[in-house]
Amino acid sequence: MAVISIKNKTKSGSLLVGNEAFIPNDYESIASVTVGSGGQSSITFSSIPSTYQHLQIRGIAQVSLGSDPGGGGGIGLRFNSDSGTNYTRHLIGAYSSSIEAYGEANTNTALIERFLYRSTNNNVYGAAVCDILDYSNTNKFKTIRNLGGWDANGTGEMYFNSSVWRSTSAINEITISVGSNLLKEYSSFALYGIKG
Repeated sequence: MAVISIKNKTKSGSLLVGNEAFIPNDYESIASVTVGSGGQSSITFSSIPSTYQHLQIRGIAQVSLGSDPGGGGGIGLRFNSDSGTNYTRHLIGAYSSSIEAYGEANTNTALIERFLYRSTNNNVYGAAVCDILDYSNTNKFKTIRNLGGWDANGTGEMYFNSSVWRSTSAINEITISVGSNLLKEYSSFALYGIKG
């Protein structure tokens, strides 16, 4: 049984009054990228160490298009430069008063959802948190789960999705890509390692 010392602590209704703040250390920053002027079509995290249990990507982004679809979309994820049809994905999402759900097998990317696609210049960015589970385990396929969305004063989208990379290889590289489109300036993605 663990013994917790309470000597020299201030008694209060709040655990933080007079005491040092507790900062969890289960998440460690590995790398982050912020898109500069002119935008860019992809971001790659390479040489990912295998010393964590899971990985997490946190992103804020807007995708610039030549034409404005008036909504959002997902951003592709590829692992270890695998562009084959080795990914499966499912999603459920809500926008306006509608609900969308679908699944796809044998696609060439996993997805991180949900970001605003725009041809016009505005300041509405989507945000997403994406977990990549057991990324270094060479005995199983890799499962990805994600929650994200965007809001623009009452209009917006919220999506939950999952993907599977059908490979037992340990993940040491992740590419985030919007193909022929561009991630807008100030879009940002950060990669974290989650300890076991």
